Amino acid sequence: AQAAPVTHRSYARVGLMGNPSDGFFGKTIAMTIGNFWAEATIQPSERLELRPHPLNDPLSFGGLADLHHISTKEGYMGGLRLLQATCKRFYQYCSNRGIALAKRNFTLSYDTNIPRQVGLAGSSCIVLCVTKCLIGFHQLGQRHFPEATLPGFVLSVETDELHITGGLQDRVVQVYEGLVYMDFDREHLEREGHGRYERLPLAAAPPLWLAYAPDPSDSGGIHSTVKERWRNGDEEVAAGMRELADLTEQARTALLDGDHASLATLMDHNFAVRRRLFGDACLGPTNLHMV
Repeated sequence: AQAAPVTHRSYARVGLMGNPSDGFFGKTIAMTIGNFWAEATIQPSERLELRPHPLNDPLSFGGLADLHHISTKEGYMGGLRLLQATCKRFYQYCSNRGIALAKRNFTLSYDTNIPRQVGLAGSSCIVLCVTKCLIGFHQLGQRHFPEATLPGFVLSVETDELHITGGLQDRVVQVYEGLVYMDFDREHLEREGHGRYERLPLAAAPPLWLAYAPDPSDSGGIHSTVKERWRNGDEEVAAGMRELADLTEQARTALLDGDHASLATLMDHNFAVRRRLFGDACLGPTNLHMV
């Protein structure tokens, strides 16, 4: 009898503090949210097949007007490219490490209810689900894909294969799940290949209200020229990232002490620093109005 399909689910995330210092050897706190998820399903098949999603990867339309509406709203980048890039990177990862893969083919499909391009890390969520499916299908485990380095693999799929801008934070919190404190100390990261990650008690988080703009924009473009300035030794950017890391340390203490008033003040301060570094044009009028 044919093996039953296996499904893995992962969750969207929100960044509470420190974002985007994860891409600058800083510190952040983020948490996953159960309302929004992505899942991937894998099952054995004669040929390797990647199934397009009926809504996110449309191949037929009601007419030119329908195609125009969908393309304007959703863009041209569906989820199928995420599946293909993950499979390619997975094979490359295993080949480079001498991990033998059984010659078994499979069919991969995915589903998600995460709003697109509103900053909830929907792409990395799909990549992580697919990776979990591939690891399980090939009967691999922690020895081959340690938990601490799995976020780096997911990030490499997006940055190296698909040129999607991002940092480790999203992938770390999606792997660890819940409320997670992350320290991306440069020396530790370069020595160990990952940061220091700590699960905080989810009960420590205050009640939170999630808001996002209905008209999506490309979240991959939000980093503007800040990265380039940082690489060139811009002291304003370096100081800003250190400030975000310090605010994150204070927020960790506030969370563990149950001091939600201080946490709210720190979150406001975090946004002010980010706005100063990136500028209103980069953050966008819709987001600024919403905040």
